[in-house]
Amino acid sequence: MNSKPSGLAATYDDTWLLDGVRTPFAEFNGVLGGVSPTDMGIKVARELFRRTGIGPADVGAVIAGCMAQASFDAYVLPRHIGLYSGVSREVPAQLIQRVCGTGFELIKQAADLIALRQIELGLCVGTESMSRNPIAAYTHRGGFRLGAQVEFKDFLWESLLDPAPNTTMGGTAENLAKQYRLERSEVDAFAADSFARALAAQQDGFLSGEIVPVVTEEFALENYKPRGIRLASSKLKEFATDDHVRPSPIEQLAKIRPAFGGVQTGGNSSGIVDGAAGTLVASGRYVRDTKTNPLARLVAAAVVGVAPEVMGIGPAPAIRMVLERAGIKLSDVDRFEINEAFGAQCLAVERELGLDHAKLNVNGGAIAIGHPLAATGVRLTVTVARELVRRKLRYGVSSACIGGGQGIALLVENTSAA
Repeated sequence: MNSKPSGLAATYDDTWLLDGVRTPFAEFNGVLGGVSPTDMGIKVARELFRRTGIGPADVGAVIAGCMAQASFDAYVLPRHIGLYSGVSREVPAQLIQRVCGTGFELIKQAADLIALRQIELGLCVGTESMSRNPIAAYTHRGGFRLGAQVEFKDFLWESLLDPAPNTTMGGTAENLAKQYRLERSEVDAFAADSFARALAAQQDGFLSGEIVPVVTEEFALENYKPRGIRLASSKLKEFATDDHVRPSPIEQLAKIRPAFGGVQTGGNSSGIVDGAAGTLVASGRYVRDTKTNPLARLVAAAVVGVAPEVMGIGPAPAIRMVLERAGIKLSDVDRFEINEAFGAQCLAVERELGLDHAKLNVNGGAIAIGHPLAATGVRLTVTVARELVRRKLRYGVSSACIGGGQGIALLVENTSAA
């Protein structure tokens, strides 16, 4: 029997992230609560082309991700993101789903297409409206029978249950808290640090460097019906800052009731937010031909499976696999961005790998900033790449656990620090 963990991994010799951008992440049912994830995706795609000066006509594939069926036109989300951001209508588009790992998978898929020499440039957009998750029913297509129970349920809430182990996502974090002997005070301290770091990153302007302010506007497309964004309040002219980030001292967090009967609460779990993030992934040939100054080199990617009841440990074997495949030691990695789905979950990964906390989520994590499912992986990868450039460091890892029992990780390099 093979003792090595099963999974998928790849290395990339000459594949680059040109740049990345995101919307601010907005509180659940807040300023972006009525905005379609398609339109948030169009916004970041348009901004990518504006910032880089890259023409959308150069894009060879549109790769988009969105977990929730948050609009009746959800089937055409990737196609509309491409068309309304200026990508040629001859260019195909696809929707990718790997739950919380979706954003990473978008980048991996683009890199794989480049490795296969099918494209030179890919547009990757992860977008999510947690607010627009539907109230859904799956059993009434044939009508209502006499005395039948009406089964409309909150899709967002019900989707947090994995029926295989009959455990909620929060329950899997509690399982890890028990396995790694994590106390409530430790988890609250981890969350307080996430908030403090995010506040500092807001105040010093680091986070604003990856954010495009969102305004009420129309997206025109010749010969087609226009789309657009309308902010929740007509009095708000611009939404420019993550609004889940707030002062959250440990004393305040300690007062919040447990959500799953253990160490996890609404204060030390990832924020429920709406938002989108995008990046352009290019071949080395494209970078050289266009004389573009890329943000980072994509070195490797890996995705693995783990037991569903401890799905949150997924980043640990994924990070081990991506580093092994790339021939890089854990000690060579200067920064880690690991999604803070739950405080206990991220702490468990930190302990399992023996990570230096000073290298982990140094600008705050999803507990403070929020976790719009399909957008998160793009945000984390762009954030860690930008942090490497700012600090003149070489290697960074972005990673997340995945509901159902998986983990995914990407390794990026700031080649100017090599």
